[in-house]
Amino acid sequence: VVAGSTVELGCGTQGDPVPRVQWHKEHGDLPWGRHEVDQEHTLRLYTVTPADAGTYVCTAQNQLGTAAATEKKRG
Repeated sequence: VVAGSTVELGCGTQGDPVPRVQWHKEHGDLPWGRHEVDQEHTLRLYTVTPADAGTYVCTAQNQLGTAAATEKKRG
């Protein structure tokens, strides 16, 4: 990933009932003011810096259970 660029991380989910999706960074916080999650649960990180490197976790949860997937991004 090139510093200053935008990164997109996808999180494909399915379930009945439809799961609630949340993103977090495994060790630290999502970059304040430089991220968003769209309707398809894609996490976008804007103007990335080396400090944004790490493992990002997408968690989907509904009444029947929880599932999580990770994606590691290097600076």
